Amino acid sequence: MSTRTPKVALLGLILESNRFARPATLEDFRLLTLKRGQELIDDARSEIPSIAIEFSAFVKTMDATGDWDPVPIILMASRPLGVVQCEVFENFCAEVISRLDPGYEAVYLCHHGAMVAEHLHDPDGAIAEKVRAAVGPETPIIMTLDLHANISAGMCRSVDLICGYRTNPHVDQFDRGQEAAFGLRQILAGMAMPKIVHVKLPLAPSSITLLTADGPLGRAIDFGQRRLAESGSRIMNVSVFGNFIFSDVPENGVSIVVTARDDRDIAASLASEIAAFIWDLRDDFVKALTPFEKAIEIALDEARAPVIFADSGDNPGGGGSGRTTGFLSALLASDARNVLYGSFFDPALARDAHQSGLGTSFSAVFNQERSDAAWEAWDERLVVDAKVMGLHNGEIVGKLGIMAGRKLSLGLCALLEISGVRVVVISERSQTADPCFFEMFGQDIAAAHTVIVKSRGHFRAGFAPWFDSQKTYEIDTVGLTSPVLSRWSFTNVPRSSFPFHPTAEWRAPLLDNRRR
Repeated sequence: MSTRTPKVALLGLILESNRFARPATLEDFRLLTLKRGQELIDDARSEIPSIAIEFSAFVKTMDATGDWDPVPIILMASRPLGVVQCEVFENFCAEVISRLDPGYEAVYLCHHGAMVAEHLHDPDGAIAEKVRAAVGPETPIIMTLDLHANISAGMCRSVDLICGYRTNPHVDQFDRGQEAAFGLRQILAGMAMPKIVHVKLPLAPSSITLLTADGPLGRAIDFGQRRLAESGSRIMNVSVFGNFIFSDVPENGVSIVVTARDDRDIAASLASEIAAFIWDLRDDFVKALTPFEKAIEIALDEARAPVIFADSGDNPGGGGSGRTTGFLSALLASDARNVLYGSFFDPALARDAHQSGLGTSFSAVFNQERSDAAWEAWDERLVVDAKVMGLHNGEIVGKLGIMAGRKLSLGLCALLEISGVRVVVISERSQTADPCFFEMFGQDIAAAHTVIVKSRGHFRAGFAPWFDSQKTYEIDTVGLTSPVLSRWSFTNVPRSSFPFHPTAEWRAPLLDNRRR
């Protein structure tokens, strides 16, 4: 155990890749997060950070628990998109490796875990392996990952501790960064010699089945946490990862990662037990959506209580374009009233609204800058008469759920009234997971008869004060995140996986993914 102040490298590349969305460029990272050095550490330590919450939590917890020498190398993050361009990935790796050597006491990797590169199925694992080669076999490497990560054997061989989110919606990001820092302190103090075991199931569900307040994944995570508590101090971490099906990689599949304090056999036993528990629940990882036509009927029912709809086929939080208009067109054609709909990513339309001015009416053209690219197939042009009800610069702070306390920069924003539907238009693509998207225009969520959000599941935490599960509907809409898996031509997901293969079988494997 070293007695000197630990020198800890801080870095990460955060991207959730939807194979069917457009590629992620360097500019996409610049738009969300591309920070180095002092700028990165200052943001992490700020009261309202703009970067990944777990990165900030790791830094703040390390600050609070003793001396350390942080070396903030680089953190890059993009909103969910397609595969990352080869050049972007390789330049990131080259910069990181040029800064690393065996002189570090530890490395912290902040990743999502479902990234795909133009030339690699598992770039997250490749980074972990490159970092391990650079710092040597004895330097602790700590990694935080999203619950939707696609876990690889390479990741687990290369790092010492993986801390995955336990909640979906992801409201425990701070806790996981804090846990990672506490874990590193224990390792540095000689209190742990971590042993990681990874078990992957032939189970590749869609994201709408991976909520944790109820449903099979939540039960599995709770089961794992009970077993962790019962282990005393023998187990450091239990993480269950639901996978991100739209990555379309061989690594797709529900994964269990257990880190023991020093006994690999204990970790292996628990990982297999949790895997068996999940496998018995596999039929529960199939979920029906509300049909499109039924959603219109519900919207027109003036006698029912207020409800919220998820435009599940167009979730920007999973790589959706944020600009499909099919559902909006149907609502307008049906003459639905007192509807709040957010948020449409359309910089040109937002700009037109600002030029028209508050209180004016104009001809609103949705998707006027649409191309013929495959990933814009559902971004249909829509021309309607609209009134400008609100204008905003898009600089806001999240209020509830996964965006709470985080700076959001949405660019020029507008609130348009189109018949009985009020539509939020934004200039930076983002899922509407927080009431602040509506409240920045003074809209009262409680006064709306129907709220519609372009989000998959994270909106549930943001809008929980108004809508419980009985008032929440996931609508079968089109777009890049349609959870109806039969609509997609997956080429790399293991086809022997449930639910693709309803009679899939699994037996506990002979485990050999230890770091050598």
